[in-house]
Amino acid sequence: MPDIWAGVDIGKTHHHAVAINAEGKRLLSRRIRNDETELLTLIGDVLAISDDVLWAVDLNHGGAALLIGLLTAHGQSVAYLTGLAVHRASATYRGEGKTDAKDAFVIADQARIRRDLGLLRPGDEIAIDLRTLTTRRLDLVFDRTRQINRLRAQLLEIFPGLERELDLTNKGPVMLLTGYQTPAAIRRAGTKRIETWLKNRKVKGATALAHAVVEAAQAQHAALPGERLAAAMVVRLARAVMALDEEIAELDALIEARFQEHPLADVIRSLPGMGTRLGAEFIAATGGDMDAFGSADLRVPIITSRQVRPRARTRGGRRRVGHVDGQRGSRAGRGP
Repeated sequence: MPDIWAGVDIGKTHHHAVAINAEGKRLLSRRIRNDETELLTLIGDVLAISDDVLWAVDLNHGGAALLIGLLTAHGQSVAYLTGLAVHRASATYRGEGKTDAKDAFVIADQARIRRDLGLLRPGDEIAIDLRTLTTRRLDLVFDRTRQINRLRAQLLEIFPGLERELDLTNKGPVMLLTGYQTPAAIRRAGTKRIETWLKNRKVKGATALAHAVVEAAQAQHAALPGERLAAAMVVRLARAVMALDEEIAELDALIEARFQEHPLADVIRSLPGMGTRLGAEFIAATGGDMDAFGSADLRVPIITSRQVRPRARTRGGRRRVGHVDGQRGSRAGRGP
């Protein structure tokens, strides 16, 4: 058992640290800037009290990265409590309302009394790269969903029949909108010309798509106010979706290549339901350590989960592995 416990409430620009002894007495309480010099001073001051310390934090990435890196470099053990766990525990402590100092004390005290906290393990270089890549991919997938929703809304204002007909999660319909947006333009072009235009751009199912859009155009002869500008906006939005598709495809190639370099890649891919992207997300979440989630009984439901959840912007919590398939969560959000 350690001599002292040091809890750190993580912030973006500043943290608050509290060190306590086995009786729960505060030995140190300090607000520090998220800066190497100040963090090294904090580490030195805590180690001056005792060199047998268990550190605990409520965030395991982002603003906590520098502190965790410095603690790892100094051979210190670091436990992790989720922000939700700290919030729930805090309600059982008497005294002042929510403050950074109180939260830091709660983190330290929970590390002192609990025996179920896992220790953070430094991630390897590949795991860190995969975290960067998969996080960026997730952002792009969400951006793509938003752009498609805007595209649908804009198209609905001038051509509801076409909006209803097109599945804008697929490349072909989005490509079509870069060339044709209004009923009159589609009728003038006709089925054969549109089919040829689509085939020249290697769109799958060009014949069926051309027939469907011409049929929709035949059902609307009214030109609605603002049609010209709205059509130009449809083109812009469609091109933006295609640009996002290209960047997502580039990231998929990078993720695939980096994942294959990890020594556990083959093992992870052999697990039920695991592909490259889910495997990369798993490595990013665990730091490349298969023991990070404890027993195999605990790992299996985590790594096979494909449940779609919105990304929560909380202060604590491990990034959900299911995020790798987040683009499949809605009509406008299915992946490229």
